[in-house]
Amino acid sequence: MPFANLKVPADTLTPESRKRLQDAVTQAFVDVYGERARPTTLVVLEEVADGGWSLGGTVLNADVLGRS
Repeated sequence: MPFANLKVPADTLTPESRKRLQDAVTQAFVDVYGERARPTTLVVLEEVADGGWSLGGTVLNADVLGRS
């Protein structure tokens, strides 16, 4: 079963963009493995709270990411 666990900044996806992202990831697996992968592909989107991650010691928050 193909599995993708995506972490995204909290409150940056609408229900429509969330669905588009899930569909695109599923399609990427189908493009590689064929249609047999579609019914078993699991895509998990996890929202990370503002300031909940860092890169190179810099906390990534709305100000740093430019989305206020």
